[in-house]
Amino acid sequence: MIDAVGNPQSVLVMGGTSEIGLAVVEAFASDRPLRVVLAARKSDRLGAAQARLEKLGCAVETIEFDATAPETHSEVVRAAFAGGDIDVALVAFGLLGDNEVAWTDVDAAVELAQVNYTAAVSVGVALGKRMTEQGHGAIVAFSSVAGERARRSNFVYGSTKAGMDAFYSGLTEALRPAGVHVTVVRPGFVHTRMTEGLSPAPLSTTPEAVAAITVDAVRHRRELVWAPGPLRFVMSALRHVPRPLFRRLPV
Repeated sequence: MIDAVGNPQSVLVMGGTSEIGLAVVEAFASDRPLRVVLAARKSDRLGAAQARLEKLGCAVETIEFDATAPETHSEVVRAAFAGGDIDVALVAFGLLGDNEVAWTDVDAAVELAQVNYTAAVSVGVALGKRMTEQGHGAIVAFSSVAGERARRSNFVYGSTKAGMDAFYSGLTEALRPAGVHVTVVRPGFVHTRMTEGLSPAPLSTTPEAVAAITVDAVRHRRELVWAPGPLRFVMSALRHVPRPLFRRLPV
């Protein structure tokens, strides 16, 4: 269980090669080694992620997880909990995609929606059921500022994150009576493989900085955080900008 100062003993990463997810595990493991379950497709990157955490003394298990196969997600989550309770589960998978392809190509749009929204909902339902049964735990869902207001430049991705964000915000309320805490994290532009080659947006950040905010949020049972924090005020203002003016902004 998560101890009195907010340190977990076990962490599950759905999207086990996620740079942000791994940075969160490393931040938690700075206090003591953890039991870690990495759920991802088999790949060299998954092996590298396992080795990276084992160097910290973590006991790492890997299980196969395909976000595009929601019919398998309940079994994946069951397997993750088979070795014992999971204190913190990170929903850390997703696709950015090419917006100009996504809004003109049915298959590309559906893939984004399936991975970023359908799979996130499927995994969230399965995690909620398991954590309710064990009577404790925390779920962290990595949303995006892109879901706050749709922009012409990435509205397909933003629409999937808006749906995902709304689901986990609702799950926060639904699971609270069961003693399960849900945190929604809304990062801005993060320097990762996903954004490689793109021009950084203002207030861009790193996986390690997002991890520090996430760990603090879990320890203090916060339900919604922005990464970095000032994005909360920026996006709150942009949300209310009239559409004719909004489309002229360099966002």
